[in-house]
Amino acid sequence: MLSFVTEKQSCWDRLKADKRPIFIYGMGDGALKIMSVFREKGITVSGVFASDDFVRGHSFEGYHVHRLSEIEEMVDDFVVVLAFAAGYQEIVDKIQNIASKHTLYVPDVPVVGSGLFTYEFCAENAEKIREVYDSLADDYSRKVYANIINFKISGKIEYLSAVTSTKSEIYRKIIKPGLNEVYVDLGAYNGDTIKELMEFTHGKYASIYALEPDRKNFKKLAKFVDSMNSVYAYNAAAWCLDTELPFAAKAGRQSAISASSENMVDARAVDSILSGKPATIIKMDVEGFEREAIWGAALTISHYSPKLMVSLYHRNEDIFELPLLIKKLNPNYKLYIRHQLYIPAWETNLYAIT
Repeated sequence: MLSFVTEKQSCWDRLKADKRPIFIYGMGDGALKIMSVFREKGITVSGVFASDDFVRGHSFEGYHVHRLSEIEEMVDDFVVVLAFAAGYQEIVDKIQNIASKHTLYVPDVPVVGSGLFTYEFCAENAEKIREVYDSLADDYSRKVYANIINFKISGKIEYLSAVTSTKSEIYRKIIKPGLNEVYVDLGAYNGDTIKELMEFTHGKYASIYALEPDRKNFKKLAKFVDSMNSVYAYNAAAWCLDTELPFAAKAGRQSAISASSENMVDARAVDSILSGKPATIIKMDVEGFEREAIWGAALTISHYSPKLMVSLYHRNEDIFELPLLIKKLNPNYKLYIRHQLYIPAWETNLYAIT
């Protein structure tokens, strides 16, 4: 099928076949999703543990929450399943230390949407995956792409640590921002990615358009850009057209469009906001609705070829559907894929440059 997809057995199948006790590390949404798959596949959970700071003698889903040291005293040999996301070096180091002492899996469950990323899923979409792989601009992007896919199937963190790039590398070697950028930030959060760009342009830019749908986040964003010139902030979701959408506000970055929510939020298309004017960089991190955001910027992308920074990790199909869509809108793009420090494969992004 695909020679670079070397992992054939999913971490779920490995876990089901493993006779050792399985302990879930972490609580919250990730653990609930993993436990749900465990129930479907008949995988037994032996217990739950958390980092020492979070253990207060409480329970999670009927399991007493232990410290890792307590489990190590009780059980000689066991399997650890990581159930939360880690994006800081200190936490990643702690996870890698656990992996050096115990068998560790990090199951890939989609942030948005359903289904599991398995070898069978890759086989069903082999033609699209191959097309993306062959269209990537450099060997390192192909290595990253292969490793991310193999990680998603196997849950083995060594695939991620082998292809982790720093923000600085990506900005300096791929994005190469200038001092006169027209920056469109979709999913602007509290202004952190605007600040990130400014660090590489010495605070210089032509104009900035920032969209953030969550009201609490938007207040922080508005405060951050308040003293900046030529910054246009919108309390709106990025979409394929101007409309209103149901929106579920959650803590931090996890707010997202949700059909089950009664709260409505404005939604805007980039092409509408720009009204035919150019953009030079567009960043998209919109919690699984990157495809709609891309369509909303289709004219800008095809006419002006802005540099694109697009999240590839929210939905299972993003890793091939989004690059192919961008290439369809503008065949002149060179496509790069990089993964920044994160477990699981979050912060895996597509960079499209002409």
